[in-house]
Amino acid sequence: MTRRLVVGAFSPSVVLRTGRRLGLLGCEVAEEPVPSSPAQFRSLLDGALDAALTSPDNVLAYRFVPGNPLGTTADVRIVSAVDRGLGLALYARPGVSSAADLKGELIGVDVPDSGFAFALYAVLDGLGLRPGDYGLATLGSTPRRLDALLTGRCAATMLNAGSDLRAEDAGAVRLAGVPRPYLGTVLCSVGSDPAVRALAGDLRETTRAILRREADDIVVEEAMAALSLPRAAAARYLDRLTDPDEGLVTDGHADAPSLATVLDLRRRYGTAPDGDLLTRGLLDGEDDDPGGERGR
Repeated sequence: MTRRLVVGAFSPSVVLRTGRRLGLLGCEVAEEPVPSSPAQFRSLLDGALDAALTSPDNVLAYRFVPGNPLGTTADVRIVSAVDRGLGLALYARPGVSSAADLKGELIGVDVPDSGFAFALYAVLDGLGLRPGDYGLATLGSTPRRLDALLTGRCAATMLNAGSDLRAEDAGAVRLAGVPRPYLGTVLCSVGSDPAVRALAGDLRETTRAILRREADDIVVEEAMAALSLPRAAAARYLDRLTDPDEGLVTDGHADAPSLATVLDLRRRYGTAPDGDLLTRGLLDGEDDDPGGERGR
């Protein structure tokens, strides 16, 4: 029997759903929505999830940093890079005209010591706001932060993957994007799992079909259904997926410059491991496959 994989994700994966529609998935895959990165990795480490679609910074934290929110590390590996952020940017509530309006306000994060939070701090620094100029609210996943922004429970937050488009349609203000090059989402697993590797290959094949513009109608339909986007916004989401700077990673390769940006943000704003992570088993396949092809 074909193994059923459970994949934890913050936002529904349009790529995964498009692959299913195209008949490119070699096994049954169930998406499990997760409320936060600690909850996602608790389930991954406990075995409730077979894989996770997550920020590469979370893989760094739960592999190398014992002081992460769970207080434990594991053999977590990046199996494949998925996207370069899909529009990840700082969005403020309607009516905000500049970053100066955010002084003294609450800014929403997943958790304060996490990849999107580090990107947030860098963006705010670039806009002239320093720690102490604003407060932080721990709000969990991107869809939850979008809801908090639109209901007034925070003044600004980092959004992407369709939540940014919903925010724009509701009048939210895009203030600035993340530092680049950047890696937004990766597929990861605990240890080397052949079934997850196979899924990574299926997602890469799906990515190639999307980038060749062979699945436009399916992508738009899945974005409308999964992300609650109107058709016009779903078409913009398709543009996000195919954007060479912010969209899908063609070959699934977690390239060194993009990983360096993620690591540098952690070094600036959090607790970071030392050394060359690319030689320490971070990328699945790099430790037992000299060419690295299986980790791409």
